[in-house]
Amino acid sequence: MPVAELDDLRMHYRLEGPEGAPVLILSNSLGAALEMWNPQMPILGERFRVLRYDTRGHGRSGITPGAYTIERLGRDVVELLDALGIARAHFCGLSMGGMTGLWLGIHAADRLGRLVLCNTAARLGTPADWDERIGLVTGGGMNAVVGGVMERWFTADFRAREPAECTAIQAMLNTTSPVGYVACSAAIRDMDLSADLGRIRAPTLVVAGTQDAVTPPEGMCALAAAISGATLIQLEAAHLSNVEAASTFTPAVAGFLEAGTLG
Repeated sequence: MPVAELDDLRMHYRLEGPEGAPVLILSNSLGAALEMWNPQMPILGERFRVLRYDTRGHGRSGITPGAYTIERLGRDVVELLDALGIARAHFCGLSMGGMTGLWLGIHAADRLGRLVLCNTAARLGTPADWDERIGLVTGGGMNAVVGGVMERWFTADFRAREPAECTAIQAMLNTTSPVGYVACSAAIRDMDLSADLGRIRAPTLVVAGTQDAVTPPEGMCALAAAISGATLIQLEAAHLSNVEAASTFTPAVAGFLEAGTLG
């Protein structure tokens, strides 16, 4: 199990794909792990040197005490690149992973090539919303939120059509550490990157789900409009568009990334 020793964390990662190919980082959503990107690997793993990692508090990465910040999650990516000797990489993140990408685009532009922001936001919900969710998980563990999360992640049609896929994703959610989930929820609660979106200079693709109630299409349109030169695409999906709309998501992301170089 490859593990990078960061400043205060052992981070689990996988680095796959042809050596010498451009590096692409894939960053998971809240409550998921690097395996959420499995649908993308047959295509992206042939064209890129794909670096997947478990966000702090998730999967097989370490869990540090206290509330996290989006800056901490962004700096983890920079430290991972440093540990692996990677100067620059493309970045694709979904939901919390996209928020990490926003922070990197604002504060670590020299480490990025192209940026893909999926089903995400510069500010999401209210502190009261997140405090309620934190309270539920603190008191009842992941079982207290799994049902609602799955309903937000996938449309009813997809849940009925692809029960095996949904079962696998739900198992990932069920095994997420409640402590890590709460710590990352606090990072999202306290995050507001809205005022700094104009500082992003990386060529950016914004991916929206037409039926996403978490980060609705209108919010994704506003996010794309706030980033200079950003391109917006909308896919028939709810929140986890990379899973529900994998057949359109993956070639769209690959095509966007292949249109540019790392320099």
